[in-house]
Amino acid sequence: MATWNSRGLRGSTLEEFINRTNEKYLENGLALIQKIPTPITPINIDKESRHITLAYFEQKSTVDYIGAVQGIPVCFDAKECNSDTFPLQNIHEHQVAFMENFEKQGGVAFFLISFTKRDEFYYLRLEKLLEFWKRAKDGGRKSFRYEELEPEFFLPKGRSVLVPYLDTLQKDLLTRD
Repeated sequence: MATWNSRGLRGSTLEEFINRTNEKYLENGLALIQKIPTPITPINIDKESRHITLAYFEQKSTVDYIGAVQGIPVCFDAKECNSDTFPLQNIHEHQVAFMENFEKQGGVAFFLISFTKRDEFYYLRLEKLLEFWKRAKDGGRKSFRYEELEPEFFLPKGRSVLVPYLDTLQKDLLTRD
């Protein structure tokens, strides 16, 4: 049984940025994306602040977000990385299996990664992740480096939303045809 403590909030800033982006996309009629809550069972609750201080996950989570973009089913997970090396242990096998099955059903699955030191967002296509995943399974490195990423899948800056992933999703769709 996995336990939860304050470390579970590491990605909360990224998730808040994505939530605001998704609200904007909904307002503009571009997408309907929802955050999927991870079900937890509280163990300790601070009586003064009424905050959960210890809990366990009831089940394995799949992805952070799911929805539709212009009629296309999408699911994605948000991850933060504070260095130029992303450990694959931050992605769980059941998440990858869910995403593979999601794509088999005609959806698009991806990861949004925040490289916090660089202040950059990256759209990691499931296909690219699977290359790194296979390399690790075959005895290779258990991480991927910033330099190994596809430059065209870094998200542009200075847009009207905080994490502008729709244009990059469009690039992903074009690589599939």
